[in-house]
Amino acid sequence: MGCIYRRGKTYWVKYYRHGKQFAESVHSDKVEVAKRLLRLREGEISQGKLPGVLFDKISFDEMADDLLTDYKVNKKKSIDRVEQAVEHLEKVFKGMKVVSINTAKINRYIEMRQEEEAANATINRELSALKRMFSLAAKCSPPKVSSIPFISILKEHNIRKGFFEHNEFLALKDKLPDYLKGFATFGYKTGWRHSEIATLTWRHVDLERGTVMLDPGETKNQEGRTLYLDEELKSILLQNWNMRGRGGKALPWVFLNEYGTDRVKRFDKSWSTACKAAKIGPRLFHDLRRTAVRNMLRAGIPERVAMMISGHKTRSVFDRYNIVSENDLRMAAERQEAYLNAL
Repeated sequence: MGCIYRRGKTYWVKYYRHGKQFAESVHSDKVEVAKRLLRLREGEISQGKLPGVLFDKISFDEMADDLLTDYKVNKKKSIDRVEQAVEHLEKVFKGMKVVSINTAKINRYIEMRQEEEAANATINRELSALKRMFSLAAKCSPPKVSSIPFISILKEHNIRKGFFEHNEFLALKDKLPDYLKGFATFGYKTGWRHSEIATLTWRHVDLERGTVMLDPGETKNQEGRTLYLDEELKSILLQNWNMRGRGGKALPWVFLNEYGTDRVKRFDKSWSTACKAAKIGPRLFHDLRRTAVRNMLRAGIPERVAMMISGHKTRSVFDRYNIVSENDLRMAAERQEAYLNAL
């Protein structure tokens, strides 16, 4: 099926699959090494497998591009998070051949991220992105990987429980750049995800009726959603409508970046700076989602209605976001005391 030959001092092997010739360097001047490689390739072909030389050419970069393309063509809302995960993975795997990525190297990546004090949940999101890369590569025709390395998932003990008291949000809002004030207020009042607000376009908005409508398939839970705007949100969206062309061109997005040239994307630095200036400690934008759920229930809004507004599909996640604060516990003690005193 094949043969061994030399080019200079280096041995090469040649073999055939379905009449197509393959040739690859052994990268050695020892004939025994060449024989082992030829037997390996002939064994792969006899089992109906693609010769490993095809997989040797695939790099991490190609898999990462395929992953991002998959998210874009399927219009997945979490693409921003995946892009962040890829950025971290590139610090170790960029330019590396896929055949060189094994469990040992993945574990060293985990150790590196832990030394950087990344939370287990954050590392798991990055590992999930890497798993998805391999899964997509294995499903390609022809496949781009011959096997998928074992990737362990870390235990998560850091379920986020952060939320804002009203005065804390007002302090934060005061310190945010002007272009983010309305964006944050929308998240604070609706509980919508960052990606849902960032990708909101004017075709979803009816300012005359005071509604925002997302069609089925445009949200993370794939269900449609209708939101009625209060007076503050109406005012914010009307102001944004009047300023939509400030960057020189009328853009489709409701919330634009600082220069009016694109939609709002990442603003980690501005957010962190505002939190410090407001003296409220480190907070996440996602804490607004938890806060909105809590505020709606405290306002007496039925749970089912609150779930429809915030976009929660399952009861388990909604209950986790319905956070009890110290004030809630204090009020419970006071009410119990008043009840007992009245007996």
